[in-house]
Amino acid sequence: MAVTTQVPGSSSLLERLQRPRVIIALMLVMWLPLMTYVMFGNYLGQQLKDLILLPAIPATFLLWLVAVISWRESWVAVLGVTLVFFWLLVAVSAPYLPLIDPNKPIAPFTVPGLERKGHYFILGADLKGRDMLSRTLWGCQRVLVWGVTATLVAYIIGSMLGLLAGYLAGWWDEVISFISNVLLSFPVMVLYILILNYLGPSGFNIVIAVTFASAPAIMRIVRGLTLDMKSRDYIFAAQTRGEHPLWIMLVELLPNARGPIIVDACLRLGYTTVAITTLTFLGLGLPPPDPDWGLMIKEAAKVAMLWKFSYMLLIPALAVSSLILGFNLMADGLREMSLKD
Repeated sequence: MAVTTQVPGSSSLLERLQRPRVIIALMLVMWLPLMTYVMFGNYLGQQLKDLILLPAIPATFLLWLVAVISWRESWVAVLGVTLVFFWLLVAVSAPYLPLIDPNKPIAPFTVPGLERKGHYFILGADLKGRDMLSRTLWGCQRVLVWGVTATLVAYIIGSMLGLLAGYLAGWWDEVISFISNVLLSFPVMVLYILILNYLGPSGFNIVIAVTFASAPAIMRIVRGLTLDMKSRDYIFAAQTRGEHPLWIMLVELLPNARGPIIVDACLRLGYTTVAITTLTFLGLGLPPPDPDWGLMIKEAAKVAMLWKFSYMLLIPALAVSSLILGFNLMADGLREMSLKD
């Protein structure tokens, strides 16, 4: 969302919506209620739980509108952001859609398009009789929240370490680079499995695992950008004014490195989505019974060998693929636009 352009002839309202502060406010209005609902929903009262996501629905739509207008020069970015925001809109509006309880068993092995026990199964039912449409739409909540949260935490830690290593150099660079190289020597999935086997499967432990696996690579990217920029004139000017190194890193260096970081973040969100789905399939990810796509794929693997019931596997797999495709297209579109500037 950081890449915005002025749209000739656009209304004053749209111009105001494209301001960075407004975009950040809309992102918070969208994300904080969704994160609270997924992570701490069991601790909320029913009345608050029913209302908490209402402000996030218009905020999500406005963010999509701003992104489409701002990135309209790249159809790839527009297609990618539309796929991602489709699932975000589903995630924030799922409690208000006319969906049956995703954990309620009704009629096992009902194929798509049939009616059983008074309920019409548009996408069929799984082996336990739960509605596939309901589980697919509800399942995007946990994948999005834990995936984005894990990536965000990894970027916060990785960016700070990269700034320290690149700007301060010396022993800071040597120690941080050595630790990062040690972690990068492990295959990513092996590192995930080691951490989650030790800590146990949960959303918060996935955040820890993704941080350990992704922060070193992010650190190297930010370190390289910092080494390139710290000799620029505006950095020397800040040093001459006597600015604190932390201020220079956060206010002068980091904002000017945001372009490559945002592109890499879009790609890394796709990697994290794949990792969470794979870990859940292996029994190390998000625990049942609440639906998520990895768990649906794991359960469907038992019966999907039969073509008649392959829809149980194909539906969540296509949902995961569409979200990952959206993140990848966003990254390609942003890279394409940055090359034109």
